Amino acid sequence: MLHKTNGIVLRSIKYGDSSFITTIFTAVYGIQTYIVQGVRSTKAKQNRGGFFQPGMLLDLVVYQQPQKNMQRIREFSATYIYTGLQEDVVKNSISIFSVELLLRLLPEQAPLPALYDMACEYFIALDKLSIHQVANFPLFFIIQCSKILGYDLKDNFSGEKTMNIMPEAGFAANSSSAMPFINNEDTGILNLLLIADSYNALEKIEMNADIRLRLIDWFIAYLQLHTQHMGNLKSLSVLRAILH
Repeated sequence: MLHKTNGIVLRSIKYGDSSFITTIFTAVYGIQTYIVQGVRSTKAKQNRGGFFQPGMLLDLVVYQQPQKNMQRIREFSATYIYTGLQEDVVKNSISIFSVELLLRLLPEQAPLPALYDMACEYFIALDKLSIHQVANFPLFFIIQCSKILGYDLKDNFSGEKTMNIMPEAGFAANSSSAMPFINNEDTGILNLLLIADSYNALEKIEMNADIRLRLIDWFIAYLQLHTQHMGNLKSLSVLRAILH
Protein backbone atom coordinates (compact mmCIF):
# COMPACT_ATOMS: atom_id res chain seq x y z
CA MET A 1 0.00 0.00 0.00
CA LEU A 2 1.05 3.60 -0.61
CA HIS A 3 1.76 5.79 2.40
CA LYS A 4 2.97 9.35 2.94
CA THR A 5 5.78 10.24 5.29
CA ASN A 6 8.64 12.68 5.65
CA GLY A 7 12.25 11.62 5.87
CA ILE A 8 15.87 12.60 6.41
CA VAL A 9 18.31 10.93 4.01
CA LEU A 10 21.14 9.28 5.94
CA ARG A 11 22.98 7.27 3.28
CA SER A 12 22.66 6.48 -0.42
CA ILE A 13 24.50 3.83 -2.44
CA LYS A 14 24.45 3.67 -6.24
CA TYR A 15 22.60 0.65 -7.56
CA GLY A 16 22.71 -0.35 -11.19
CA ASP A 17 22.95 2.31 -13.86
CA SER A 18 20.32 4.70 -12.59
CA SER A 19 19.10 3.84 -9.09
CA PHE A 20 19.93 4.29 -5.43
CA ILE A 21 19.53 2.14 -2.37
CA THR A 22 19.00 4.70 0.34
CA THR A 23 18.68 4.66 4.12
CA ILE A 24 16.16 7.20 5.38
CA PHE A 25 15.06 8.20 8.87
CA THR A 26 11.32 8.57 8.37
CA ALA A 27 8.85 10.35 10.62
CA VAL A 28 6.35 7.47 10.54
CA TYR A 29 8.41 4.28 10.22
CA GLY A 30 11.80 5.18 11.71
CA ILE A 31 14.89 3.96 9.86
CA GLN A 32 13.98 2.34 6.54
CA THR A 33 15.89 1.12 3.49
CA TYR A 34 14.40 2.03 0.11
CA ILE A 35 15.23 1.47 -3.51
CA VAL A 36 14.55 4.50 -5.68
CA GLN A 37 14.73 3.82 -9.39
CA GLY A 38 15.69 5.93 -12.37
CA VAL A 39 16.89 9.02 -10.51
CA ARG A 40 20.42 8.88 -11.94
CA SER A 41 19.41 8.21 -15.53
CA THR A 42 21.26 10.33 -18.08
CA LYS A 43 18.22 9.99 -20.36
CA ALA A 44 15.90 11.66 -17.87
CA LYS A 45 15.04 15.33 -18.37
CA GLN A 46 16.38 16.09 -14.91
CA ASN A 47 18.90 14.14 -12.83
CA ARG A 48 17.24 13.92 -9.41
CA GLY A 49 20.02 12.08 -7.63
CA GLY A 50 20.83 15.19 -5.60
CA PHE A 51 17.67 14.66 -3.58
CA PHE A 52 19.33 11.65 -1.97
CA GLN A 53 22.42 13.33 -0.59
CA PRO A 54 22.86 12.77 3.17
CA GLY A 55 20.93 15.32 5.21
CA MET A 56 18.27 16.05 2.60
CA LEU A 57 14.74 16.53 3.99
CA LEU A 58 12.11 14.88 1.81
CA ASP A 59 8.36 14.43 1.44
CA LEU A 60 7.81 10.82 0.42
CA VAL A 61 5.15 8.56 -0.99
CA VAL A 62 6.31 5.00 -0.35
CA TYR A 63 5.25 1.41 -0.76
CA GLN A 64 5.44 0.11 2.80
CA GLN A 65 5.21 -3.63 3.40
CA PRO A 66 6.18 -4.72 6.95
CA GLN A 67 7.44 -8.13 5.90
CA LYS A 68 10.06 -6.68 3.53
CA ASN A 69 13.54 -5.44 4.46
CA MET A 70 13.67 -3.08 1.47
CA GLN A 71 10.80 -0.80 0.49
CA ARG A 72 10.22 1.30 -2.64
CA ILE A 73 9.73 5.03 -3.13
CA ARG A 74 6.96 6.06 -5.49
CA GLU A 75 7.25 9.85 -5.26
CA PHE A 76 9.53 12.34 -3.55
CA SER A 77 10.09 16.07 -3.27
CA ALA A 78 12.11 18.39 -1.05
CA THR A 79 10.52 19.32 2.27
CA TYR A 80 13.04 22.14 2.57
CA ILE A 81 15.60 23.40 0.06
CA TYR A 82 18.97 24.23 1.59
CA THR A 83 20.45 27.60 0.70
CA GLY A 84 24.01 27.16 1.96
CA LEU A 85 24.44 24.01 4.03
CA GLN A 86 25.75 21.85 1.19
CA GLU A 87 28.13 24.48 -0.20
CA ASP A 88 29.63 25.76 3.05
CA VAL A 89 32.51 23.54 4.22
CA VAL A 90 31.90 24.04 7.94
CA LYS A 91 28.12 23.57 7.83
CA ASN A 92 28.39 20.60 5.50
CA SER A 93 30.97 18.94 7.76
CA ILE A 94 28.68 19.42 10.78
CA SER A 95 25.77 18.02 8.77
CA ILE A 96 27.73 14.91 7.70
CA PHE A 97 28.82 14.32 11.30
CA SER A 98 25.22 14.65 12.52
CA VAL A 99 23.92 12.27 9.85
CA GLU A 100 26.54 9.66 10.75
CA LEU A 101 25.61 10.03 14.42
CA LEU A 102 21.97 9.25 13.56
CA LEU A 103 23.05 6.23 11.53
CA ARG A 104 24.99 4.85 14.49
CA LEU A 105 22.41 5.62 17.19
CA LEU A 106 19.01 4.89 15.68
CA PRO A 107 17.42 1.45 16.00
CA GLU A 108 15.98 0.10 12.74
CA GLN A 109 12.29 0.42 12.00
CA ALA A 110 11.49 2.10 15.33
CA PRO A 111 9.43 5.31 15.01
CA LEU A 112 10.97 8.14 17.03
CA PRO A 113 8.83 11.19 16.20
CA ALA A 114 10.36 13.45 18.87
CA LEU A 115 13.88 12.76 17.59
CA TYR A 116 12.75 13.17 13.99
CA ASP A 117 11.19 16.58 14.68
CA MET A 118 14.26 17.74 16.60
CA ALA A 119 16.59 16.61 13.80
CA CYS A 120 14.58 18.38 11.09
CA GLU A 121 14.57 21.62 13.07
CA TYR A 122 18.30 21.21 13.67
CA PHE A 123 19.25 20.78 9.99
CA ILE A 124 17.10 23.75 8.96
CA ALA A 125 18.66 25.92 11.70
CA LEU A 126 22.13 24.77 10.62
CA ASP A 127 21.31 25.97 7.11
CA LYS A 128 19.76 29.30 8.12
CA LEU A 129 22.09 30.54 10.86
CA SER A 130 25.40 32.24 10.15
CA ILE A 131 28.66 30.36 10.25
CA HIS A 132 29.55 32.09 13.54
CA GLN A 133 26.45 30.69 15.24
CA VAL A 134 26.89 26.98 14.57
CA ALA A 135 30.21 25.98 16.17
CA ASN A 136 28.42 24.39 19.14
CA PHE A 137 25.88 22.54 16.98
CA PRO A 138 27.62 19.12 17.05
CA LEU A 139 27.63 19.09 20.85
CA PHE A 140 24.02 20.27 21.00
CA PHE A 141 22.96 17.52 18.59
CA ILE A 142 24.78 14.80 20.54
CA ILE A 143 23.13 15.95 23.77
CA GLN A 144 19.62 16.19 22.29
CA CYS A 145 19.88 12.75 20.67
CA SER A 146 21.15 11.32 23.95
CA LYS A 147 18.27 12.82 25.92
CA ILE A 148 15.59 11.54 23.55
CA LEU A 149 17.13 8.06 23.36
CA GLY A 150 17.46 7.81 27.14
CA TYR A 151 21.23 8.31 27.46
CA ASP A 152 20.94 11.78 28.99
CA LEU A 153 23.13 13.19 31.74
CA LYS A 154 21.88 14.83 34.91
CA ASP A 155 22.63 18.56 35.11
CA ASN A 156 23.63 18.47 38.77
CA PHE A 157 26.96 20.24 38.48
CA SER A 158 28.61 21.98 41.43
CA GLY A 159 32.05 23.50 41.74
CA GLU A 160 33.27 20.59 43.87
CA LYS A 161 32.52 17.97 41.23
CA THR A 162 34.86 17.43 38.32
CA MET A 163 33.98 14.03 36.93
CA ASN A 164 31.10 12.26 35.28
CA ILE A 165 30.46 8.70 36.41
CA MET A 166 28.88 6.52 33.77
CA PRO A 167 26.49 4.34 35.86
CA GLU A 168 24.79 7.34 37.46
CA ALA A 169 25.06 9.52 34.35
CA GLY A 170 25.62 12.58 36.52
CA PHE A 171 28.49 14.73 37.73
CA ALA A 172 30.46 13.28 40.64
CA ALA A 173 33.80 13.88 42.34
CA ASN A 174 35.13 10.34 42.04
CA SER A 175 36.99 9.15 38.97
CA SER A 176 35.76 6.54 36.50
CA SER A 177 38.19 4.13 34.88
CA ALA A 178 35.86 3.93 31.87
CA MET A 179 35.98 7.61 30.96
CA PRO A 180 38.63 10.34 30.58
CA PHE A 181 38.89 13.04 33.23
CA ILE A 182 36.89 16.24 32.80
CA ASN A 183 38.37 19.30 34.52
CA ASN A 184 36.33 22.00 36.25
CA GLU A 185 36.25 24.34 33.25
CA ASP A 186 35.06 21.64 30.84
CA THR A 187 32.50 20.29 33.29
CA GLY A 188 31.04 23.73 33.86
CA ILE A 189 30.64 24.28 30.12
CA LEU A 190 29.16 20.80 29.72
CA ASN A 191 26.52 21.68 32.28
CA LEU A 192 25.65 24.86 30.36
CA LEU A 193 25.24 22.75 27.23
CA LEU A 194 22.96 20.32 29.07
CA ILE A 195 20.56 23.07 30.13
CA ALA A 196 20.62 25.00 26.83
CA ASP A 197 17.07 24.84 25.46
CA SER A 198 17.38 26.98 22.33
CA TYR A 199 19.84 27.90 19.61
CA ASN A 200 20.10 31.40 21.08
CA ALA A 201 21.15 29.95 24.43
CA LEU A 202 23.58 27.63 22.66
CA GLU A 203 25.26 30.51 20.84
CA LYS A 204 25.96 32.31 24.14
CA ILE A 205 28.04 29.43 25.50
CA GLU A 206 31.64 30.45 24.90
CA MET A 207 34.41 27.90 24.52
CA ASN A 208 37.57 27.54 22.47
CA ALA A 209 38.22 24.83 19.92
CA ASP A 210 40.23 22.69 22.33
CA ILE A 211 37.38 22.52 24.87
CA ARG A 212 34.80 21.91 22.16
CA LEU A 213 36.75 19.00 20.69
CA ARG A 214 37.52 17.52 24.11
CA LEU A 215 33.80 17.51 24.95
CA ILE A 216 32.88 15.98 21.61
CA ASP A 217 35.45 13.21 22.19
CA TRP A 218 34.12 12.70 25.70
CA PHE A 219 30.54 12.41 24.51
CA ILE A 220 31.46 9.97 21.75
CA ALA A 221 33.18 7.81 24.38
CA TYR A 222 30.10 8.16 26.59
CA LEU A 223 27.82 6.91 23.83
CA GLN A 224 30.21 4.10 22.90
CA LEU A 225 29.69 2.74 26.41
CA HIS A 226 25.92 2.91 26.03
CA THR A 227 25.40 1.41 22.59
CA GLN A 228 27.32 -1.35 20.85
CA HIS A 229 26.70 0.13 17.41
CA MET A 230 28.40 3.47 18.02
CA GLY A 231 31.91 2.52 16.93
CA ASN A 232 34.30 5.16 15.58
CA LEU A 233 32.76 7.95 13.52
CA LYS A 234 34.55 8.45 10.19
CA SER A 235 33.37 12.07 9.96
CA LEU A 236 34.99 13.02 13.27
CA SER A 237 38.41 13.65 11.74
CA VAL A 238 36.92 16.17 9.30
CA LEU A 239 35.02 17.87 12.13
CA ARG A 240 38.27 18.25 14.07
CA ALA A 241 39.84 20.02 11.12
CA ILE A 242 37.09 22.60 10.64
CA LEU A 243 35.94 23.44 14.19
CA HIS A 244 37.91 26.40 15.56
